[in-house]
Amino acid sequence: MTKILGISGSLRKASFNTGLMRAAAENLPGGVEFDTATLHGIPLYDGDVEKESGIPDAVTALKQKVMAADGVILFTPEYNNSIPGVFKNAIDWMSRPSADIAKVFRGRPFALAGSSPGNFGTILSQNAWLPVMRTLGAELWSGKRLMLPKADTLFDEAGTLTDTDARDRLAAFVKAFADFAGAEGAR
Repeated sequence: MTKILGISGSLRKASFNTGLMRAAAENLPGGVEFDTATLHGIPLYDGDVEKESGIPDAVTALKQKVMAADGVILFTPEYNNSIPGVFKNAIDWMSRPSADIAKVFRGRPFALAGSSPGNFGTILSQNAWLPVMRTLGAELWSGKRLMLPKADTLFDEAGTLTDTDARDRLAAFVKAFADFAGAEGAR
C-alpha cells in the first residue's frame, strides 16, 4: 500500500486547492491510501518562540504525517505570482530543528499541484517551490505537473471540483505520482 499525503496551502474554506486535494482523495487507484492535512493552527515562525516553547503541536502533527507518507503532494495556491506565505511558513516550521530536515524531507518524494483563477494555473508558484524543495533535499517528482487554470470554472461555490476533464487529469496525476512514490519506497 502506497501512502500519499496531500497538504493544502490555503486556509480558505472553499479553497480551490483544498477542493483539489479532496477530489484527489475521492478517486484513488488501487493500492493507494491518501491522507490530507491543512495548515490550520500553525503560527507564524518565530525563532524566539521555538527557543522558548519548542515546536508547536500543529507543526509536530504535520511533520509526523509527512514522515508516515511514502510521498507528499503540495496543493499550492499562487499568491502574487509566488508561494503563499502561510504555506512557506509551514514548511519553514517543519524544517526546525534543522536536525529534522533529513527525517522530514530528505529523499522523500514530493509533487506539486495547484489551481488558480488565472490563465496559467499555478506555474509561478510551482516554479518558486523548486529551490525550496531542493534546499531541503526532497525528491521532487518531475514526471508531470498539474496546473489547473480558470479555477472559477472548474469548482463550485463550496470548492468542489466539478469539471470531469480536470478530475480525470487529477486522477492520472495522483496515480503516476503514487507509482513513483511506491517505487522510491521499495528501494
